[in-house]
Amino acid sequence: MGTYKDLDVYKLSYEMALEVFKVSKGFPKDEIYGLTSQIRRSSRSICANIGEGYRKIKYPKYFLSKLIDIDGEYTETLIWIDFAKDFNYIDNDTYRHLSQQYSRIGSMLGQMIKKHYKFHNNHLVI
Repeated sequence: MGTYKDLDVYKLSYEMALEVFKVSKGFPKDEIYGLTSQIRRSSRSICANIGEGYRKIKYPKYFLSKLIDIDGEYTETLIWIDFAKDFNYIDNDTYRHLSQQYSRIGSMLGQMIKKHYKFHNNHLVI
């Protein structure tokens, strides 16, 4: 059966939350309660909510609702990444890397949302 830690989407979102934390250390000090706080919170929320949602996998409606919430956190993280680039807090290579990795996360979440009804029976690993 496995746990949420076996999900590829969890592994990648956790890794990316760590990376966002490291990258955001270079943001200006006056952003500590603004962009820095927001991007760290939303990126961490993705993997945290995957774990929380997975614990409720046997309740398909709750699980789907949680996946939709996670998709919102994913989108929010992408928006903060856009701001970081437009404020010149990150360079184009970092922006491209973060955007590509978060797009992978978004694709995985999209597949989970489409197939949410299969999870409570099979515990698919995506």
